Amino acid sequence: MNDSVLNRLERRLGRVHAKQRLGIETDHEAQIFGQGLNFFHIENWYSVHSVIRTMLRLSGLYNRGRRNAAEVQVKHHHIGLKALPRRFDGFTLLHISDMHVDMNDGAMRRLTELLPRLRYDLCVLTGDYRGATFGPFDATLEGLARIRARIEVPVYGVLGNHDTIRMVPGLEDMGIRMLLNECEAIRRGNETIYLAGIDDAHYFRVDNIEKAASDIPEDGCSILLSHTPEIYRQAAHAGFDVLLSGHTHGGQICLPGSIPITLDSRLPRRYGSGPWQYHAMTGYTSVGVGSSIIAVRINSLPEITLHRLHCA
Repeated sequence: MNDSVLNRLERRLGRVHAKQRLGIETDHEAQIFGQGLNFFHIENWYSVHSVIRTMLRLSGLYNRGRRNAAEVQVKHHHIGLKALPRRFDGFTLLHISDMHVDMNDGAMRRLTELLPRLRYDLCVLTGDYRGATFGPFDATLEGLARIRARIEVPVYGVLGNHDTIRMVPGLEDMGIRMLLNECEAIRRGNETIYLAGIDDAHYFRVDNIEKAASDIPEDGCSILLSHTPEIYRQAAHAGFDVLLSGHTHGGQICLPGSIPITLDSRLPRRYGSGPWQYHAMTGYTSVGVGSSIIAVRINSLPEITLHRLHCA
């Protein structure tokens, strides 16, 4: 990485956060065991990928899974909030997660078809833009720029466990405001809601909810973006009204009835996809647009979600 990118990251994120994230990335690139909330990281064990692909072919499910991976659905989710200011009644967020842009051509084509038809006030991206967990990311940024051109502003995002901090300048150059343990005030007239985002809490573990929430008033209506839902307890007890996340892919390859074999996460399965509630906080875990490891989906179709806020 050249000095100009490092200097830009330090100015944007602060010297400590930038160097901490870069150092952790260097230490743990391509690691299969021993980092993050999960001990085992199958996405980095590339010999297993061909085994999974072969097993699906032998079972006759591979071609079906490839077709499913491109069948992106539009979900609608209504959220009632007691703290929501009146001017934000009906405010709609488009939620896109886990695109893995460079390994999901079919899903990206479908996404570009869907986006111009949708109406929303704000778009949020909850991480995992690239397919690999390390290495070059130029193809990811190029593909994401084509998607971004079809998304109406404003657009906010957070990083996932597949993403490097080195991508931040490129993401922000295309008009995506990255929230890395930060908060943005969203205003309508004289009323405000707060949108916060944290850095990856699953693999890199550089999340800081306290910092992200530090400028939110106690009675403010607040939404937290996190790549992983695994921090649901911390988010709820920090006073967030809504948590939007992804990461799990809903299992991606599921048993009949959409029962996930694994969620690659430490959390109750009821929080692994779709809407859920924890204490006073409403959560939603997107199953994502793209697929990880191999571009197939079984009993778990990809999605984007329109969250419509209402005054409870």
